[in-house]
Amino acid sequence: MEITEKQAMYRDIGLQVIMILAMALIFLSMHGIPQKFLAKLRFQNRKAIKAKRHFVRGAQLLTQARSSKNKSRSAINNLANEALGEAEKAIELDPKDAASYLLKAMILDLQGFRTSALESLDAALSPLAAGSLEQGERGDALFKRAELKLATSERGRVDSALADLTESVILSPKNAKAWCALGECYEGKKMDEEAKKAYKEAHELAPQYSVPVEALNSNVTKD
Repeated sequence: MEITEKQAMYRDIGLQVIMILAMALIFLSMHGIPQKFLAKLRFQNRKAIKAKRHFVRGAQLLTQARSSKNKSRSAINNLANEALGEAEKAIELDPKDAASYLLKAMILDLQGFRTSALESLDAALSPLAAGSLEQGERGDALFKRAELKLATSERGRVDSALADLTESVILSPKNAKAWCALGECYEGKKMDEEAKKAYKEAHELAPQYSVPVEALNSNVTKD
């Protein structure tokens, strides 16, 4: 078969591409770049695995601290401190994993350090770490941050919590407690219609949950 001028041109271009790729591979091999790259990946994977181990250990210790009803306050504090140490080790090894920041926030909240817990939640929801969260997880984290904001007495917290909860129910629409907290925020701002809608949503999601029922039956949210 006779080769046309166009086919010959494509063949020459293909050969040139192959030669360039071959030369690039030779250059990379000579400088050990593939090995360095793979070594870096292995190192990062090892760090991530170690971080997960510390996270799991910290979560186990937090569970023990929360369920230690028959233990002394000192024993609970010791468990919480151990859990906090594990969470901080996980963060140091993998600062882009939001889960460890969330764990740290829950431990600090248990210890009564709400401001520090808020800072840890801020870190979990920061651009550095938020990408590791699924949509629903991010919604739940926003709800937890709003809860802590509402538990403090600082001015401006209600507006800030309201913004978190508004986004939270979009990302995690089946979280009845988030809807209820949103209703409480609206009620606090005298936005009764919005409060009613939020409480009704919470009641539909969790009929056994008494807080929205009581709110809907109160004078503030009655029609």
